Amino acid sequence: MKIMIVDDSTAMRMIVRKTIRLAGFDGHEFSEAIDGAQALAAIKGGAPDLVLSDWNMPNLTGIDLLEQLNREGIKVKFGFVTTEATPEMRQRADAAGASFLISKPFTPESFQQTLGAHIK
Repeated sequence: MKIMIVDDSTAMRMIVRKTIRLAGFDGHEFSEAIDGAQALAAIKGGAPDLVLSDWNMPNLTGIDLLEQLNREGIKVKFGFVTTEATPEMRQRADAAGASFLISKPFTPESFQQTLGAHIK
């Protein structure tokens, strides 16, 4: 499975990747993007099976990325890993078609529980 991690923090991208592995999801191909704009260009070049995106990033936010993908008819399984998880954010993510929203701080167990239905 091809998994793209989108976050403006290098450290957070590394932590997300490590947490995925600690949750028992090994053997996947990872790619990274530093913001939504870079992710959009990469996805247009070949969509991953799953995108894990931060919400707040410069240039193009995670929610703006998902909404742009929708406008362009690009279908990809998409979820958020973010520090903020207000009811309004969850509602907007759901309305845009996000599969899930994982709140930071997270654990391998929370990744296992949430991602289990999305990572094969």
